Amino acid sequence: MQRVTNCILIDDEKALLIKKPSSRWYAIPGGKMEQGETLRESVIREYGEETDLHLINPSLKGAFTFNIYSGNTCIQEWMMFTFVCHSFKGTLTTHCLEGELEWVELDEIASLPMAEGDRSIFNHVLTSDEILYASFSYTHEYELIDKNVN
Repeated sequence: MQRVTNCILIDDEKALLIKKPSSRWYAIPGGKMEQGETLRESVIREYGEETDLHLINPSLKGAFTFNIYSGNTCIQEWMMFTFVCHSFKGTLTTHCLEGELEWVELDEIASLPMAEGDRSIFNHVLTSDEILYASFSYTHEYELIDKNVN
């Protein structure tokens, strides 16, 4: 099982997102945890690697499982921990190997192309202070099969 952390950085009614080159979908910057890291260490390191920004006091807002299926066979399983942050230090990089970084108005996020699970995560994070727990199942082409949100 792969473990991933990411963070929705919000500043001046905008969120910093990454547009992935392969799918042209928007995503939350972050990446894979390293062995022995805490969740907070991972999200700060990963976010910094992609953006050159240092998150200050990110807060956990969701814990998720993702299962990717080919037919009836689960071919990938991930756990993702999503943080939200409102404060940072540094200057945004002009070149990110993972995709194009873009500040997006919060009220425009719902209309962007993205994975349906990410859409659910954004909707929750932008409208609630509660931590979200959910499971998402996708085809290997990232079409949503099922979700369990609680």
